[in-house]
Amino acid sequence: MAHLPRGLYAITDSKLLSPEQLVEAVALAIQGGAQMIQYRQKGADAQQRQWEASDLNNMCRALGIPLIINDDVALAAQVMAAGVHLGKDDADIATARATLGPRAIIGVSCYNDLQCAIAAEQAGADYVAFGSFFPSRVKPDAVKAEVALLKEAKQKLSVPVVAIGGITVDNGRQLVEAGADLLAVITELFGQADIRAAAERFADLFE
Repeated sequence: MAHLPRGLYAITDSKLLSPEQLVEAVALAIQGGAQMIQYRQKGADAQQRQWEASDLNNMCRALGIPLIINDDVALAAQVMAAGVHLGKDDADIATARATLGPRAIIGVSCYNDLQCAIAAEQAGADYVAFGSFFPSRVKPDAVKAEVALLKEAKQKLSVPVVAIGGITVDNGRQLVEAGADLLAVITELFGQADIRAAAERFADLFE
């Protein structure tokens, strides 16, 4: 099982970052304390996705930060990223593991479903993600998860737990106190004028 850091899990969004801004913005997030990066790109063609993921992975690798690819096992393998994040409609854990190897980080979205998380851990997931804990601008129709779910999950799981969905510096502390090992943040990081300072504020929640 992969050893994952605690802290800010920065997730990119093409609506907030142009291709020209992507690498620099992620570098700023890492300088501010982001511990893990997820490349999430829903709109580009395969070639652009490969270029962007490869550029990001080269930088993240140089800085010792894991890059996770959202939803795309083949792309994660192509650019030799640290791992992949799987949603409910994506490849299963066994397929991802067979493709990416024993050292890859495989994360799974479990929304508000603890049984999903228990099954994911048993199937070999390295972390599970719950949310949306708060109203999300990225996914306004996302399933709602209660903060109490984090406390229950920490009692029943041994893998790290990620919280996602509408997380801000103001509401993030209660998630960390409830047991979140990583806070996955999009808008409140990459939608800010000073990305590095925003990352520092999230990193401070784990001090």
